Amino acid sequence: MKALGVTETGTVYQYRRMIELGWPADQRPFRLADRVLFRLLSRDQDPTLLAEFHRPAKNDPGLAAWARSMGRQAASAALARAGSHAEDPRLRGAGHRIASDISQYLRSDVAAKPFKKARGKTVLEPTAYPPTIFAVEMLAFLPAVQRERAGFIERLGQYFASPAPRRAFFIQAGTKLLKPMFELLGDPLRADAQGRVTDVPFALYWLELLARLGLIRQLPSASRTLARLFRECDEQGIWSPRNLRAMPKSANPLTAHFFPLEGPGKSPAQRQTDATFRLGLIARIMGIPVEVV
Repeated sequence: MKALGVTETGTVYQYRRMIELGWPADQRPFRLADRVLFRLLSRDQDPTLLAEFHRPAKNDPGLAAWARSMGRQAASAALARAGSHAEDPRLRGAGHRIASDISQYLRSDVAAKPFKKARGKTVLEPTAYPPTIFAVEMLAFLPAVQRERAGFIERLGQYFASPAPRRAFFIQAGTKLLKPMFELLGDPLRADAQGRVTDVPFALYWLELLARLGLIRQLPSASRTLARLFRECDEQGIWSPRNLRAMPKSANPLTAHFFPLEGPGKSPAQRQTDATFRLGLIARIMGIPVEVV
């Protein structure tokens, strides 16, 4: 990770990174991490589980509640991504609780007007419980929960069909105002009418999650973006857009575990490897025939 310029990404990101690189999830490093992640799912009140929020949340119960909620959702995403815990009742129970809380938010009046003013700034209403990137990833890798919550998945697709607000806002976590990183208030893709995006790594990450949820075809921006990326592939299926002079990079830390999987190097082909692999994977998930050359 350091060779790619990424340091101190945290247990959840390192765990998911190793999974993406193909490490078997039954090895000892994962088993040790699983103990902590399952403790987060169990609503364990041990303050050390707050990690970097341990000290600042000591006298700030609102911040502690927010940190525990994010930790629980992040742990659920990591454990679901591992694949080996999909039928664990602890993970499935957490998945249903998170889905229920998001579903209640989507049905509420707060979803239509999620902002308020606080200390002279625009903040997300503290009672709001919008989907997070962790919740979406968790659902994407728990097909059984998807089947059991089919109506909720459909509502989630309708929610992501609307563009995310462009106005700047903060998350009010106790006495702290934090920049939003994980919360999703609509479609985060920000594609133009032709399906062009400025952040290809994030687009591939988001499109893969939508493909696993079976939502790509019902979201116009996702469909346009995926179609454009497919058109940029050559006859052999290799992603070959015009004027590709460097490896696609993302300014979004949400893709730190996901892109690139290709290590550092100077070969021009390395600019195409990750995107080609992800597009092939998305096609397979969607049932589009892919030939391996």
